[in-house]
Amino acid sequence: MTHRTVRDAAAGITVLAVANFVAITTEVLPVGLLPQLAGGLGVPESTAGLLVSVYAFVVAACAVPLTLATRRLARKPLLLTTVVVYTAANLLAAVAPSFGVVVAARTLGGLGHALFFSVSIAYAARLVSPLYTGRAVTLVTTGGTFGFVLGVPLSTSLGAAVGWRWSFAVLAGVCALTAVLVARLLPPVEVAPGAGEGASSDARGGRSRLGVVVGTNTLLFVGQYTVYTFISLLLLATGLGEAAVGPTLLVFGALGILGLWAAGRYLDRRPRTLTLATIAVMVLALAAVALGLPHQGVVLVGAAVWLAAFGAVPAAFQTLALRARGASADVAGAFVNATSNLGIGLGAAVGSVVVAGPGLATLAWTGASAMALAGAVVVVARQAFPHDPAR
Repeated sequence: MTHRTVRDAAAGITVLAVANFVAITTEVLPVGLLPQLAGGLGVPESTAGLLVSVYAFVVAACAVPLTLATRRLARKPLLLTTVVVYTAANLLAAVAPSFGVVVAARTLGGLGHALFFSVSIAYAARLVSPLYTGRAVTLVTTGGTFGFVLGVPLSTSLGAAVGWRWSFAVLAGVCALTAVLVARLLPPVEVAPGAGEGASSDARGGRSRLGVVVGTNTLLFVGQYTVYTFISLLLLATGLGEAAVGPTLLVFGALGILGLWAAGRYLDRRPRTLTLATIAVMVLALAAVALGLPHQGVVLVGAAVWLAAFGAVPAAFQTLALRARGASADVAGAFVNATSNLGIGLGAAVGSVVVAGPGLATLAWTGASAMALAGAVVVVARQAFPHDPAR
């Protein structure tokens, strides 16, 4: 077992954070480009939103099977392969002549994503001692947060200025550079095949705890992406100009660092309090968005608070899943990856139905309801969401 601290593993954690940046940017890039994608490809905006669902459902369906199928392969080459797949998927989307080809590109990206987060979550945990798991995972997750902070807003602004194809093309170039970094700087980790699977004396209880954690994770992501997939439409409905959507998303993403800071501070000390407080803030903020629409000031403040709080969610649930001791690190990561993306896909699909039916006014209420249900599970499931991180 490694006894390395976060400082000892700084180089590897940094490279994983950069890879997380391109992964998250690739996944959610269509969110900020929905109007341009819909216009350029000749489809309704609700249909364009399904580009998020397609990607997410591929990940949800393939994360666990692909992780199990590749569990004996060396981790570093496997991680490198996923980044190369991101490069190819974004390049294909950039030159796609039709909506169908963009769907194919998103499917390819989803296959890479199915393995990437399953491998990267466990990779971060293996670079340090278990005492520092929460901090290491949080730091790696910082890259994903910066995908929201910089990747998606800058890509959105670029798409608004010169066209959505350039957003995918530039991202493909960034993915290619990231592949070089992974190849040259990420240290390899050794993994004994099947290590950790069923090894715990309370394996059955661990599997139960893991199931509750990833089930709750699904509900949170359903609520999040019911609304977030269509955030550009919500902002436009308040009278915000199309050119201002990218900069606004940039500010919202930056605020997510506050949630990430809270995760880094409390995940290794008070994980249950952190989780409950995060969910409560998100529910209340989305309720404010629902009540405030179409008043620009209220919607902007509510969305800012909601997205700041969500910054803590990925790191919190990745760490909670690893600490549930219900599976090996890779398989636990695969379940988090699969359920996150199941939630993303279901949320985007639910959002599409709401936008096409009841309309934007109902969107935030729908998302808040799913998050409130997740909060109720956390309140009841004390074993899966303990006060003591060592339990």
